[in-house]
Amino acid sequence: MGLAVIGAGFGRTGTLSLKLALELLGFDPCYHMVEVIARAEHAALWWDAASEKLVNWGTLFGGYKAAVDWPSAHYWRELAARYPEARIILTVRDPESWYRSVYATIYRALTRLPDDTRGPGPDHRDVATRLVLEKTFHGRFGDREYALSVYERHNQEVQRAIPAERLLVYEVADGWAPLCRFLGRPVPEGEFPKVNSAAHFISRFVTADIEARQSTPACGPLLEE
Repeated sequence: MGLAVIGAGFGRTGTLSLKLALELLGFDPCYHMVEVIARAEHAALWWDAASEKLVNWGTLFGGYKAAVDWPSAHYWRELAARYPEARIILTVRDPESWYRSVYATIYRALTRLPDDTRGPGPDHRDVATRLVLEKTFHGRFGDREYALSVYERHNQEVQRAIPAERLLVYEVADGWAPLCRFLGRPVPEGEFPKVNSAAHFISRFVTADIEARQSTPACGPLLEE
């Protein structure tokens, strides 16, 4: 069957909340960066994709009904063509708020550890560094104006490329109504999921990553902030 929903929005636009919401609506399981973190074999596949090698999307997304967040959002054009019946959701948020959030979370997670703390094979940090910092922001995410221009250009390109009837431009703060209307699903009981704040991200991913490497003798001391 393949993917029924494809998220084209950048990370830190509510993608983890959207993942949980889609799963509650029956698009379960939904792919997200957390899958890459949990599964080394997926990190290797994404590394191949980032290295311009051919990737079998059907194999990578086998069993998944939706995909949101990086790294899959980087390939929104390819996935939209591969799954022509899939609905596309472009998650957005205020650009300045988005930049501050990415800087405090993803950027911090990818840049605060020295290279010699990495393992022998590609992991989720290698994939994110290549696809997000290098291929998306061309090594210039620290340049706020440039990063914001990339973010806004991406959102415009998605809206130009995807027919309006196939696309939902969506802020997770708007909750269930527009999402359910777009997907033709009844509004479920209960509140819309709201997870993965910046503080939660730092606690879950950054701090845990640092502590895991600090507890490994071969890693040596880590750079402090």
